[in-house]
Amino acid sequence: MSLAVSIDYLRKVYRGGFEALAGISLQVPRGSVFGLLGPNGAGKSTMVKSLLTILRPTECRGEMLGRPIGHRATLAKVGFLPEHAKFPDYLTGAQVIHFTAGLAKVPSAVAKRRTGELLERVGMAAWADKRVGTYSKGMKQRVGLAQALVNDPELVFLDEPTDGVDPEGRIEIRKLIETMRAEGKTVFVNSHLLAEVEQVADHVAILARGRIVESGPMSVLTSRGRHYEVRTEGPVPLGLRDKFLAAGWKVSGDRIDIEADNAAAVQPVIDALRAERLMIREVKEARLSLEDLFLSAVKTNGKENGI
Repeated sequence: MSLAVSIDYLRKVYRGGFEALAGISLQVPRGSVFGLLGPNGAGKSTMVKSLLTILRPTECRGEMLGRPIGHRATLAKVGFLPEHAKFPDYLTGAQVIHFTAGLAKVPSAVAKRRTGELLERVGMAAWADKRVGTYSKGMKQRVGLAQALVNDPELVFLDEPTDGVDPEGRIEIRKLIETMRAEGKTVFVNSHLLAEVEQVADHVAILARGRIVESGPMSVLTSRGRHYEVRTEGPVPLGLRDKFLAAGWKVSGDRIDIEADNAAAVQPVIDALRAERLMIREVKEARLSLEDLFLSAVKTNGKENGI
């Protein structure tokens, strides 16, 4: 598996002895959308800023895009939208992107073309020549996303990308992230909005108290607790209910829960219901939601640390 980011060891201790990152390791596959999750104060932004050398880590070993983390030329291939991004109020949206392009040493002609394209992609073309001071918080966030892409990066870090954005804008940003993945870019999303990350992320890591407590492909992590639900038209008859309970299945009113890794385990339930000429209203597969996974991981970590 080709990796965009491979962290062998990352530790950050602030003055006064506070350990924000306690020697974490992490792998981010190329061409994926990677979600970093964690409660407030978990160290998410510290981690991103350490990887980008905005903060100086206490100790860091690893690679980004095949070169040691912090390699200056490699950072030119990276885009970044910081949390609570702020731009000078007197600049227009187009000027913000031009300014960022200049910092990234993007040729002027290329910057001019990409500015128009990017403002169109984030829904800000009509506001290109309006000053940032007239923008809403969500509009500033859209422009922030556009400037993060002006250098056509291979790897993009988005720190709370939908912060302050309305529901329609969140859908558009999600589609943009999916487009970046389709283009082969790696998108690293730091967010507290679990439902949104669940819709786009291929891999996730959960950070708690400066430590990675869960990490892996979304499909694998959420497959824990996988089960099937069968619903009938009306409550399951008492005799059949006892039979199902004896087989180890859970029955509650009109619902039968079967813990299993594949749908074959559901067939005996369906056959028994049909034999009794009972109407089957619904059969569905259920998995852990990302929220369930997150709460379980954070709660377990808290217990291990005596919280």
